[in-house]
Amino acid sequence: MNRRYSEHDPEHYDRPNRRGSRPRTKERPTYADAVPGVIVTVDRGRFTVMVAGRLIWAVKARPLGRKGVVVGDRVRLEGDVSGVDGSLARIVEVEERTTVLRRTADDDDPYERVIVANATQLVVVTALADPEPRHGLIDRALVAAYDAGLSPLLCLTKADLADPEILLSTYRALGVPWVVTHGVNQPGGGDLSELRERLEGQSSVLLGHSGVGKSTLVNALVPDARREVGHVNAVTGRGRHTSTSALMLRLPDAGDDLTRGWIIDTPGIRSFGLAHVEPEHLIEAFPDLDEMTEDCPRGCTHGADEPECGLDEAVERGDADPERVMSFRRLLDARSVSSY
Repeated sequence: MNRRYSEHDPEHYDRPNRRGSRPRTKERPTYADAVPGVIVTVDRGRFTVMVAGRLIWAVKARPLGRKGVVVGDRVRLEGDVSGVDGSLARIVEVEERTTVLRRTADDDDPYERVIVANATQLVVVTALADPEPRHGLIDRALVAAYDAGLSPLLCLTKADLADPEILLSTYRALGVPWVVTHGVNQPGGGDLSELRERLEGQSSVLLGHSGVGKSTLVNALVPDARREVGHVNAVTGRGRHTSTSALMLRLPDAGDDLTRGWIIDTPGIRSFGLAHVEPEHLIEAFPDLDEMTEDCPRGCTHGADEPECGLDEAVERGDADPERVMSFRRLLDARSVSSY
């Protein structure tokens, strides 16, 4: 027996790194005593995990190999889960993910990067001014949300600087829900009751460009978060990155459910590749339009330049809202338009 591990350690059952070797035992560990937790942040191979209302630190057990573990993953742990200084547990299992929000570095990059697992809602945080809204990122975020099976929500900040109707008119045909925040930067934090209602019972990813007020929202929603707040460069109109890693935070009064009542703050992004999204998968997020494409020619992408597309025929018959079809096709185009 390897002296480094007892017979109760998962590592004891590893296959030696010798070609042709056999497993040391046919009996695999059951992890009967493993405790459940959820990954709240990742930092250079170390994981912070919420277990029974307390934060503990963990590393991956060797049997997991190269298996990725990301924020939002529900895991099972063995070892020291006391959370005291110097303690360290082992992640021995990663439960099956219900949803995966991913992106690529750019549209030509085949390598997918998982942003967060097991979320239920994607909150696209957009400033109405300072910096100006960037429709490219909003469209791409919506595509990623639909592809991942997440419910999208537009959260519009800095409503004191511009009329939200100008932006909302672009997305109303898609049926995307929205909420406008007021006075978050003012003393008292403004009224966030509508946003809190939208977040209740959800595991929500907050995504947006730097400088849109995402960290300010997080600090108002979770006062103990203390996320650093940045400012917009007066020359470039771009914000400074303040969040450097994704962080999952429990909303106040969320209860004991490990899967609900969370927000995930993500670093401000400047690119959101969609190389992994297929057109046929995107249209499935719009059941009314999907039904109208049943007789499309094989290989039809449902774009505006496709001959004999069922969407065009539905518009001609009056069965489809032209504005909704146009908005859907704008999302299709967002997969290949890189100016965002």
